[in-house]
Amino acid sequence: MGNFSDGRLRSRGSRVTMLDMPWGLKRLQEASCLHFVTFSCYGRAPLLGSWHARDIFEQTFEQTRKWYGFYVAGYVVMPEHVHLLMSEPERAELSVALQMLKQNVARRLRTPEGGLLWLPRYYDFNVWSDAKRVEKLRYVHRNPVRRGLVRNPEDWVWSSFRHYVSGAEGVVEIDSPWTVRKREQMGIAARVGGQKPRPVSAKNADTRTGHPGSLHWRK
Repeated sequence: MGNFSDGRLRSRGSRVTMLDMPWGLKRLQEASCLHFVTFSCYGRAPLLGSWHARDIFEQTFEQTRKWYGFYVAGYVVMPEHVHLLMSEPERAELSVALQMLKQNVARRLRTPEGGLLWLPRYYDFNVWSDAKRVEKLRYVHRNPVRRGLVRNPEDWVWSSFRHYVSGAEGVVEIDSPWTVRKREQMGIAARVGGQKPRPVSAKNADTRTGHPGSLHWRK
């Protein structure tokens, strides 16, 4: 099982990830804050319990990212809920992007019997600092381990952990120091630049940690 030491997240073999490297880059400064978003399956049932369902979610999430122009700092797809650490969308409000994501996943996973896939609401926690970003990423990546689904974070395919360990590219593009370095080497400018998200009052910046139940409740 992974362990934490000197503020760094390590996997087996003491491989240090880029999870906690300073990320106060231009993107984060322009975005003002990240959103730690959580939403659950209908009845909190494991409706994403199959490999196929989680694969479909990842594919649709990446399509939605491209459509609405947000970037993803981290995520995990669990059997009955999802955690996303993402920026404000460039081409729509956050609520619209999430609505389309949920609707398109539900459409692709629709069964002959029908039925709802998602609960209607989502939680949104504003992440203002590098320290809070690292905290939320650790929470996200260790979720499958805490739930007893795998022994090590890297064993759960449907998360951003492997990217932070090695820079490996998965279905969903992750914005990280790995990605920044690759773009610099290739001479590619940042895609999501100059976005002007809706201002969020600092007094509403929740600094509570831990369980999604402590997050802001949105329709």
